Amino acid sequence: MHVKYFADTDTTLVEFTAGPPVETRELNENIYLDLDADGRIVSLTIEHSQQTAEMDEFSYQRMHIPVSA
Repeated sequence: MHVKYFADTDTTLVEFTAGPPVETRELNENIYLDLDADGRIVSLTIEHSQQTAEMDEFSYQRMHIPVSA
């Protein structure tokens, strides 16, 4: 997964896979979902990120599931 922020357009692109999108669905006027030929999510575009998604700060934390003994 890659997250790219384009300051010149205030756009955030979240890429989930490297496959080519074949369909784009508009979730609202600022959020677009790209799907592959099998309907799986390829990427998510957020326009006007500072206002729409409060992208001043971004963090990522992987949560590990404890293994029972």
